[in-house]
Amino acid sequence: MCASYGLDPRFTDTELIDEIDDALLDELRSWARENDDETLRPTGRNLRNLNPLLVSADDGVALEPAWWGYLVDGAPAKFPSINTRSERLVDRPGGLRSRAIVPATGWFEMQKPSRVWHEFLVDDGALFGMAAVTQRGRTAEGDWHTCYSIVMRPAPEHLAGIHDRVPLLLPASLGRDWLSAPPTREIIDEALAEAEALDKRISAVPKSSDKRGADQLF
Repeated sequence: MCASYGLDPRFTDTELIDEIDDALLDELRSWARENDDETLRPTGRNLRNLNPLLVSADDGVALEPAWWGYLVDGAPAKFPSINTRSERLVDRPGGLRSRAIVPATGWFEMQKPSRVWHEFLVDDGALFGMAAVTQRGRTAEGDWHTCYSIVMRPAPEHLAGIHDRVPLLLPASLGRDWLSAPPTREIIDEALAEAEALDKRISAVPKSSDKRGADQLF
């Protein structure tokens, strides 16, 4: 599962989405600076962080603060909701009704049994997009949010020894289709096939206990 990820404001190259507006990238970079390089973690009863999410908008793409994990009946879901298996979406495409893209420059996983945390990167720190499914949710205080769940797929062979699953990464050329295509099995099948082209560009390095390190993940 992916339970924490990073968004480094120093990103330069981007695999986020084709023809992305420079103003949106500046807004994303500004958010990352204000976040002060902190690890992005699931939202919950105590941790009320809202993380940046790319969503479909009338004029193309918009950046929206969103709740990581689902809200059900005014509270965080009692079932695991921060991640969704790609296999479930293939079998039940209805879960694809609303989708988004999670911008990130890396994500973190613990290797077992060594319990060593690793940071996974694309091209040593490029900005990339993780596929997500979304739904609306309301807090006990009556505030409505877009809630998101990161789509996870089986890890490629060279990473499987560290963790058995990875986020479904979207090549920039597929970003707009992921946000706007009809919610059918075709879009998840295409995303899974296209993600394989990014596999060789993913690397993983052990994390030391620095500002963004394992001591801050949970």
